[in-house]
Amino acid sequence: ERGILIERTFHFTGNDYRVDITERVTGPNNYWVTLGSKFGITGTKGYRSHTGPVILKDADRKEFKPRKVKKPAIFSEGLRWVAQEDKYFFAGLVPLEVKATAKVWRAPYGEVLTAINLPSGENKLLLYAGPKEHDRLKKYGVGLEHIIDFGFFSILARPLFWILKWLYGFIGNYGWAIIILTIIVRIPFIPLMNKGQKSMKKLQALQPKMNEIRQKYKKDPQKMQKEMMELYKKYKVNPMGGCLPMLIQIPVFFALYKVLLIAIELRGAPFMLWIQDLSEKDPYYILPIVMGITMFIQQKMTPTSAGNPQQQKVMQFMPLIFTFLFLSFPSGLVLYWLVSNLLSIIQQYYVNKKLKKEVAEQA
Repeated sequence: ERGILIERTFHFTGNDYRVDITERVTGPNNYWVTLGSKFGITGTKGYRSHTGPVILKDADRKEFKPRKVKKPAIFSEGLRWVAQEDKYFFAGLVPLEVKATAKVWRAPYGEVLTAINLPSGENKLLLYAGPKEHDRLKKYGVGLEHIIDFGFFSILARPLFWILKWLYGFIGNYGWAIIILTIIVRIPFIPLMNKGQKSMKKLQALQPKMNEIRQKYKKDPQKMQKEMMELYKKYKVNPMGGCLPMLIQIPVFFALYKVLLIAIELRGAPFMLWIQDLSEKDPYYILPIVMGITMFIQQKMTPTSAGNPQQQKVMQFMPLIFTFLFLSFPSGLVLYWLVSNLLSIIQQYYVNKKLKKEVAEQA
């Protein structure tokens, strides 16, 4: 007496990943439609990428880490779609003509599932199972493009993503597109970087006088601070001058980092020689090793202030730590960092040379 009759029609369009579904359901109650937890894609888990259920409420993307799902969660108002995703692919289910409720829960056998609840009658759904290609998803007009997570700095990451694709359209190689994009991103910061590096160099020259003040007023911190400020004022040095340019660049760095991490366009994209997939790690670890060497050179060229000796010792190991960290990073990310380091070395060389000339002229 509680039986439900379901008639389901699938409409496939050419080589598209979209499937239009029409369901005619006869029964007394609402019913659930779930995607399951496995959708036939393997080997696509990536570094710092989410794998599991995702829902979209209005324009708010909400993802669920399977290990943290303890009890069922229900979502109704503003629901647009539900999905299961990994790094580059996803399966999404979109109710087209009816308001639906979503549920995320852990099944008795351990898998975390997501489903939508629909009323009996005729319902139209859009099913997508394929790659996270922004242009393709955008044209459907149902918000599936929001499956691509550009991160906290999405306001910067999205334009960088479009610039990367635009460069590729001209160059035809994502490796060279990354190199040119890195240069473009650095150009607006050149004046700030020059100013910051000059400030650090001047601060380094004042270290003997600063040490004298520390020694003289070590028992009177307030007097020490006052004398330090007078010293900075006299020689027109900003103690934070070297830090501010770096702080301003942090949002741009993380935005570009996120773009290179999630862009499916880099999957299977060759660069040159042994780098045949920019989404995979360097098979011979050449790029991360060279990147570590450039970090070491950059560290030696960059002025340092006399701070905590223990902290300085830790900083000396940073190139080695970053080298080991980057061994497993996608080669596209390592290429970006390597080029950024090379640009910093060139800029630091120019600043050091200019300051050396100014000191010689003053002498």
